[in-house]
Amino acid sequence: MAITVMKRYEMKYLLDAEQTAYFREHLKGHMEVDEFGKTSIASLYYDTPNYRLIRTSMEKPTFKEKIRLRSYGIANESSPVFLELKRKAYGIVYKRRVETTIPLVAKFFAGEGDICAGGQINREITAFRDYYETLVPSCLIIYDRTAYYEPGGDLRLTIDENPRYRVKDLTLTQSMDGTSLLKKGWTILEIKVQQAMPLWLTEIISGGRITIGSFSKYGEAFRQQLVKAQTI
Repeated sequence: MAITVMKRYEMKYLLDAEQTAYFREHLKGHMEVDEFGKTSIASLYYDTPNYRLIRTSMEKPTFKEKIRLRSYGIANESSPVFLELKRKAYGIVYKRRVETTIPLVAKFFAGEGDICAGGQINREITAFRDYYETLVPSCLIIYDRTAYYEPGGDLRLTIDENPRYRVKDLTLTQSMDGTSLLKKGWTILEIKVQQAMPLWLTEIISGGRITIGSFSKYGEAFRQQLVKAQTI
């Protein structure tokens, strides 16, 4: 199974339709769309029955963590999916990612064995599961992502269109439908760097009057569900 470890800074921005068009245009000559083009991604978040993980995250602590199962397009029982343990401390994101399948993940969260064949990553993910004791599917986040890379560099960024969610039919095997998280035309820009952001990129951001923010897709979905519950 493929195992990945990532450590980087991640910065998020909310862009309206005009800013998105501006940003895409000014990226030309600096970055290129990766080989996959626009990809529909689904992330199934696991949480405790009382939503301990997302409630803690929304308090904006210096350290927070989450676990999710990700697919690229609609998955089936045998297609590869990716279990990701994501932690953020003092602005730095650490991610552990394991390629697996849906049946193996179901067994893992039922407490039946490891998620991968030993090693440090297995110990971290298993310790996370055992610490929180009961983790169940809580929210499905879906979006259409275009990823960019800097030829010869380590800079990566993504633009997510039409982010949406659902809290029913929590499976990666059915559809990519959901309730919108943002206003029509708005996107989420994520910039991922190992070190400092290049000057040319800061100039593009400044020229487009794009301001950094704090946005969690799962957090916004949870907030919207709380608002709905209060209006019933």
